[in-house]
Amino acid sequence: MDTDVTGPENHDGGPRGGEAPSGREAAASDEAGKDEAGKDAAVRQPQAPTLGEMLLAVEELWPESLAENWDEVGLVAGHPSAPVTKVMFAVDPTLEVIEEAVEWGAELLITHHPLLLKGVTTVAATTPKGRAVHRLIESGTALLTVHTNGDSAVGGVSDVLADALGLQDAAPLTVAANGLPEEGIGRVGDLPEAVSLGDFAARVFGILPSVAGGVRVSGDKDGLVRRIAVCGGAGDSLFNEVRASNADVYVTADLRHHPASEAREASLNGRPYLIDVSHFASEWLWLPAAAAALGNVLADQGHDVEIRVSTTNSDPWDFILTPG
Repeated sequence: MDTDVTGPENHDGGPRGGEAPSGREAAASDEAGKDEAGKDAAVRQPQAPTLGEMLLAVEELWPESLAENWDEVGLVAGHPSAPVTKVMFAVDPTLEVIEEAVEWGAELLITHHPLLLKGVTTVAATTPKGRAVHRLIESGTALLTVHTNGDSAVGGVSDVLADALGLQDAAPLTVAANGLPEEGIGRVGDLPEAVSLGDFAARVFGILPSVAGGVRVSGDKDGLVRRIAVCGGAGDSLFNEVRASNADVYVTADLRHHPASEAREASLNGRPYLIDVSHFASEWLWLPAAAAALGNVLADQGHDVEIRVSTTNSDPWDFILTPG
């Protein structure tokens, strides 16, 4: 807020009141004006938030109430009073990712996957998870998990995947218990027009990061598809919801032999077809969108933070052999 430090003038151009101020009074007035201007500049100048303020911004985008009851989300390491000037987003809190964040100088690492999803009895540095915890704490790097709350929220993992594939009127496959009607796990929507399964699979392949496993497809290559169900990450628990949605094809990751085989046996006229993608790749798409969304919230709150997406490929596979 700008403050006008000059008073109204009288008709002859002198200060109102008839007497010119003394030199000391004029100097005091100038100093007061500088102080007010300095205060205004400080108000306008973006400030680095504390970790506690970062948590509030993250909660605004991806509320913890949207997380599944089996999940572990939220702050894993870090002091809420610590200032944050750099934030890195990544899929996995692997040691390589943590090292990348530390070398860049990030005070906060936000990962989609939890570091401590299952209970542990030690975080000694003799164990992989213990080494990760020690590196984070010793470097002053906080770790925050946004997992199934990031899947379920508007603009979350499956929303980004649906948008990247050009789906219209996308809705959740299963609505969140503690969210809005448009929040929940997975999405189902329609393409503007029907395309062949082969062409659609090529579209899926084209939008994802390059990984060793590529894309696996089950179904008639020339069959036409229009209604598409998607779930970033492992989605073989949603086959009932996918069938109920009348989807022509289901795009998800980590499809195991038995669930995929049983889904084919239970299909109607071969549908839904299946497209199996990399777990890492399907969720990586969310990172740039999440970074942009958090940056917008922080800017609106008057904070100045540098945000970057990790360049580490944490897909666990290095190469694949195929027939021919």
